[in-house]
Amino acid sequence: MQQSIFVQMASYRDPQLIPTLQDMVRQAVRPECLRIVVSWQHGLDEMIGRFFAQGFSRWQVDAAGARPVHTLAFGEATIELIDVSAMETQGACWARNMIQQRYGGERYTLQVDSHHRFVTGWDRILIDMLESLRADSDKPLLTAYLPEFDPENDPAGRGQNPTALHIDQFASEGALLPLSRSIPDWTLLDKPLPARFYSAHFAFSDGHFATTVQHDPEFFFIGEEISIAVRAFTHGYDLYHPHRLIAWHEYTRRLRVKMWDDHTDENTANGVVAKPWHERDGLSHRRNRILFGMDGESGTSIDFGPYGFGTARSLAQYEAYAGVSFSLRGVKRDTLERQPPVPGAPVPETEAAYRESLLRSHNLNPHFHQGMLGDLSNVARAEFTVFSEKGEVMYQEAMSTAELMAAMEHGWLRNRFVFFSELDMVPAHYTVRFYAADDVTLREETHPIAQPLEP
Repeated sequence: MQQSIFVQMASYRDPQLIPTLQDMVRQAVRPECLRIVVSWQHGLDEMIGRFFAQGFSRWQVDAAGARPVHTLAFGEATIELIDVSAMETQGACWARNMIQQRYGGERYTLQVDSHHRFVTGWDRILIDMLESLRADSDKPLLTAYLPEFDPENDPAGRGQNPTALHIDQFASEGALLPLSRSIPDWTLLDKPLPARFYSAHFAFSDGHFATTVQHDPEFFFIGEEISIAVRAFTHGYDLYHPHRLIAWHEYTRRLRVKMWDDHTDENTANGVVAKPWHERDGLSHRRNRILFGMDGESGTSIDFGPYGFGTARSLAQYEAYAGVSFSLRGVKRDTLERQPPVPGAPVPETEAAYRESLLRSHNLNPHFHQGMLGDLSNVARAEFTVFSEKGEVMYQEAMSTAELMAAMEHGWLRNRFVFFSELDMVPAHYTVRFYAADDVTLREETHPIAQPLEP
């Protein structure tokens, strides 16, 4: 079928799953073209009867494979639920990979989360938008962090601007993390914008993307998006941001149980789950560093097989296009200033020339227990200052008492300072000063920054 869409939807104990499925089908122009496959990671209190009570019908079960697959209908759309106990899951990428094994040759594929709302005619809008890019790209891919919606204030709380992805930081563990900002003057645009980065909660492309660039099941969560972005690029796909509203995504997480709520050390010790989430997360971060050859990790120490880079373009070409360097944790000023990426940007002839154009990303996470801070009643503000090995001030930020208290979590002050510096500047230590209302210093502490990474 020329307009068939293979919809990929990973869902973990999500109360928004059924409303999302219903809205997706109701807002589609051609619901009969939708084949929605869900990795249905559910608890013992979340059983199939919930779907029947909400208007799903024509239930069939295929128990021949490793996991039962429930096939249902809602309206004219087909929904397949891969039955997974929430305690048996191995992470978001593992779940997404499981879905991708069921690709059936559909013309297009759409990956979304299970907490979305959709504009009327979203399917036709996406197809028309993708096809409009054929003159520019043989393999266009539409992706973005969608504007927000709040289930407790819907539709009034829906964002109204399409968004683009920009760099936020290199996480301390290595993954490049993007952030979302509204597209300026988007109503004046007549086509999607070239993009550097990829969103796992919204991606639309030709159906073959579901087999060519599959999620690595050994990735856990953080790192999946930048790995897919670069792997897609090296397989010849061109990334774009939609210039019109397509759908909305829930970011609040207030009413959802997450994997890290269930896959704890306690449940591991009790035999309820195989591994705690943070163990999978740590292994995943190292896998990501190896993939990109970061922090001294060899990019050849693992055979990534189908989950490695493609051969249509190189990692170096992606770095030139996006204005980043993974091995140096570096970012070009144009990228930080949110200038458009440069298709076909030349790869620098020498590393020395490239280094001169880069700033280095830093991610500092100071931790203080409330007992260490003492009485805050006389504290008006705290000032954090990061120093280089040569004593140069690299970064400074002040926090009011109210901001300090808001940053407290289980008795700990957990804050994060993200900043950029000249590539060769290495943070060595930071100080924190506590001031009274009259700017008198009440207390000062100095803390080393452990094992700074040499650029």
